[in-house]
Amino acid sequence: MNSFKRTLCMATLAAVSCAANAAPVTYEMDPAHTFPSFEADHMGLSFWRGKFNRTTGTLVLDKAASSGSVTVSIDIDSVDFGLESMHEQAVSPAFFDIAKYPHATYKGKLADFVDGVPTRVIGELTLHGIAKPVDLVIHRFKCIPHPMLKRELCGADASASFRRDAFGLTAGKDYGFSMDVGLRIQMEAVQGGTAP
Repeated sequence: MNSFKRTLCMATLAAVSCAANAAPVTYEMDPAHTFPSFEADHMGLSFWRGKFNRTTGTLVLDKAASSGSVTVSIDIDSVDFGLESMHEQAVSPAFFDIAKYPHATYKGKLADFVDGVPTRVIGELTLHGIAKPVDLVIHRFKCIPHPMLKRELCGADASASFRRDAFGLTAGKDYGFSMDVGLRIQMEAVQGGTAP
């Protein structure tokens, strides 16, 4: 093999290797470490705070291209205020109406990468059968080798705010409740899933 062909082969192999290394990687969200939480006004006097205990989803990350996406499905019946009577009211037809709308979903694109780390998600929340744009601010994002699974683990902490009446959730509005909701999401996702 002459030197030109050898150089061409090596360049081709290097390009293939680089393309393989730059491929997007899919991470499965760990339901034991992923909890969307929220706070909402109670007549201007205090805040109701709660979280959703059952969440699934995927994170796709292409570090070389500074791009990625996130897809999340939230089981609305898992809403937890720490008070059973609040749960019953929240899942009833008067509010979330889980018989019609058992899940909320969020889909978005990772954006505004700084030093290889995304700082925002541009996405859409579907809640109570209504889809609206909701962007997340990422306060922390980091990937490390999982100490037990020996695969990469990524974690993030993000927040957003939205008006719940935009999603048809108007309970309490006539009594002066603010419709603003603060959303906080802690998430961990494992490459290839959580099973060893």
